[in-house]
Amino acid sequence: MAIACLLGAEEFGFSTAPLVASGCIMMRACHLNTCPVGIATQDPELRKNFKGTPENIINFMYFIAQELREIMAQLGFRNMTEMVGQSQKLDMNRALTHYKAQGVDLSNILHKPKIKEGVPVSNTEKQLHNLDGVLDFEILRQAHPAIYRKEPVTLSYPISNTNRTTGAIISNEISKIHGSKGLPKNTLTLNFSGSAGQSFGAFAARGLNLNIEGNSNDYFGKGLSGAILSIRKPKAATFKSNENIIIGNVALYGATAGEAYINGIGGERFCVRNSGARAVVEGIGDHGCEYMTGGIAVILGKIGRNFAAGMSGGIAYIYNPENELDNNDFNMEMIELEMPSEDNLKELEELIVNHYQYTESDVAKSILDNWESNSKKFIKVMPVEYKKALKKLEEEKEEQVDLKTA
Repeated sequence: MAIACLLGAEEFGFSTAPLVASGCIMMRACHLNTCPVGIATQDPELRKNFKGTPENIINFMYFIAQELREIMAQLGFRNMTEMVGQSQKLDMNRALTHYKAQGVDLSNILHKPKIKEGVPVSNTEKQLHNLDGVLDFEILRQAHPAIYRKEPVTLSYPISNTNRTTGAIISNEISKIHGSKGLPKNTLTLNFSGSAGQSFGAFAARGLNLNIEGNSNDYFGKGLSGAILSIRKPKAATFKSNENIIIGNVALYGATAGEAYINGIGGERFCVRNSGARAVVEGIGDHGCEYMTGGIAVILGKIGRNFAAGMSGGIAYIYNPENELDNNDFNMEMIELEMPSEDNLKELEELIVNHYQYTESDVAKSILDNWESNSKKFIKVMPVEYKKALKKLEEEKEEQVDLKTA
């Protein structure tokens, strides 16, 4: 902290160290639900092993503060504000004479700008967020009837890759007024054409429909919170959607609710940490459904390697018409492969119908036109522990019904 402060740091973040102070022993098996000290696990028996207390963290922070205060006293600083950016106090001799430092030029890092006497070095200017021209504010001005009076509104806009997190500010406004319930379904429909920037539809709230004709960058639907997203290839395009990438990596990262219909191939880590969203896509890259804990992912095309790594919940369905997939295409540590049940197929058909309605997908139409035959070509990816949990819940429901009947 002292070195960072002397180099100009004004704020400090702590992550792993306080975690260790509370009992973490760095087993690096957080995704396996086997944490021996009961931190990164949902297993009730393992959770009993957790001995951490808030006082552990407080004590650790006191130690840091005490040692930092001792360093400040040695250097002649009364507070942290005085210490910021005073790089001349750093002893560089040992580093510069070390053989690994040969050829490394630190002059830009250690440069101390000339500042007038009495002018503080810290917090010299406010951070410029460049929010004035954000597309969401233009949408807010026109979507007033939908957001405040729940009147159905449909708006259209061009979009470019400089428009990032489109939908996030709108969703913030919706949540401030209506809470987690959001708006009624289909209240505010926003149609975009072009290439959307990173995190399109981030944290998008219930009642929003965000549709793109074009393509989108990484983090499509990050933190999706109940909205419906769709993206389709341009109507004038002649290429096949299931042979071309239409969204970037890490789509639906941490999504909790909502739906996404993607008329093309997604990048790597599709649905990573998804915990409740339902999504249909026509192919994905490596590490699909990584660390997924809930929701449904339907892949109507090829998957990359290491599918379902750390997948502890949710369900994935993969269309496998050529019977090409085997265990080697999956990370089998926490999942098993099986055929969908009749109830699964009803849900699956509904999602593919939705996919066609939102995107006019040729792939979806082809599958639905011969559903009786094509429905047998799906593989169901089911996490083992999730399956046990669902079975236990079903048994408990049956017991409650029996008790009521008795």
